[in-house]
Amino acid sequence: MENQSYKLLIIGANGGIGRQCVELALDAGHRVTALVRNPANLPLMHQNLEVVQGDLLQSGTVEKYLVGKDVVISAIGVKGGMFGDKPTTLYSDGNANLLQAMENAGVKRCFFISASAIEISPVISFFVRLIAKYVIQKLLKHMYADLRKMELIIKQSDARWTIIRPPQLTDQPVTGHYRIAINDWLKDCLKISRADVAHFIIHNVNNPAIIKTTVEIGY
Repeated sequence: MENQSYKLLIIGANGGIGRQCVELALDAGHRVTALVRNPANLPLMHQNLEVVQGDLLQSGTVEKYLVGKDVVISAIGVKGGMFGDKPTTLYSDGNANLLQAMENAGVKRCFFISASAIEISPVISFFVRLIAKYVIQKLLKHMYADLRKMELIIKQSDARWTIIRPPQLTDQPVTGHYRIAINDWLKDCLKISRADVAHFIIHNVNNPAIIKTTVEIGY
């Protein structure tokens, strides 16, 4: 993949994973269109970078930026993390709009960010399963409900999608060393940096083995 350049549209490009995707994609020689609600929040300059304004919840604002793109990365997220968990349709409605715009523009390849704890893994420890079920899922019940709806919408689409399910996200730097499980559970899937989630995406944009799959990732 490193020898081939792609035209990427990265949505939510000023978020934790999105920003890392932009920087790693540029480092790898790709041409990046970074879509954000407020371009002032992404103060990056690069000859292969175009920063544009758009909002997935406003249907029709994204399609023009999809023309000619090879890969779409949706890294949208709600503000506030677990302390800002309120009813939301950002993931489901936003990515439904994106998938429709992609279909209209003839773009197929796409990545979406979900979360490992929306389902309770049978291969993590009993104690961690209890925390996931009675603490994490309750703290993030609104976000997880919308992520489940989002995943269903994605899986019913005709896109060549990959859903990434990371566990607890950290701000540690990229290492390039992590484990993955494709359509399976990852044992002791507890933490991963946003940078390494982005590393996996950028280094697998043309990997046919993960098309229409769910990928757990962790250290």
